[in-house]
Amino acid sequence: MAVGIFDSGLGGLTVLEAVEKRLPEVPFVYFGDNAHTPYGVRTADDIYELTTRGVQRLFDAGCDLVILACNTASAAALRRMQERWVPEDKRVLGVFVPLIEALTERQWGDNSPPREVAVKHVALFATPATVRSRAFQRELAFRAIGVDVEAQACGGVVDAIEEGDMILADALVRSHVEALMRKMPEPDAAVLGCTHYPIMAQSFQEALGPDVRVFSQASLVADSLADYLSRRPAMVGPGQERAYLTTGDPDRVGRQATRFLRRKVEFRAA
Repeated sequence: MAVGIFDSGLGGLTVLEAVEKRLPEVPFVYFGDNAHTPYGVRTADDIYELTTRGVQRLFDAGCDLVILACNTASAAALRRMQERWVPEDKRVLGVFVPLIEALTERQWGDNSPPREVAVKHVALFATPATVRSRAFQRELAFRAIGVDVEAQACGGVVDAIEEGDMILADALVRSHVEALMRKMPEPDAAVLGCTHYPIMAQSFQEALGPDVRVFSQASLVADSLADYLSRRPAMVGPGQERAYLTTGDPDRVGRQATRFLRRKVEFRAA
């Protein structure tokens, strides 16, 4: 009865931690493609190939449902995967929709026409590939009108987090926030459009100021997944084992994951 969590590296651990707390009875299999991180500077074709390879590994581990905890993969590969690749008895879901539902205060499954919402000026912080894809703006347009989105590609942040250099990551976050606010001085809300970024949520909030509401994804994805499985319990796959898989060095990734989650995590080679 396993569910898969896919990420390009360590960022998806923020989602994993939230879904494990929300659904303690479900064994989750985590796949981090640490050997090829970061995805945000890769081409759409590269991201698609790497993502399908990782998701297939999770299917092989007994997961019928896989969550792409990587925003870049959700933006650049998910639609193509769903249209051309995902088997009929499997499901692959992204992380944008729960975030946009929270941002626009619309319930899951609300297919009414897009309408005006309270938020008018949104700052989007994401990887270069996610920004290029415009997937966030496309999904938002299905649900809301009259929302101005200013996107900032946050080069270097994922690399710094993966290397454990939080001083550099903090400096980069503040630099990217400053660059965005030159273009949008007074955002109503800010979206952390990469699952690595919640690790730096305090830096984003301090740089943006107390009046900007910062939306992060982990708890939103956890609630959305719980709702999805309550309506589709058959999508919990046959796998029984919790596992942490990586294409990188298992010992090194395990040490990094242990530091982020503040509990012992042991990875094995994918």
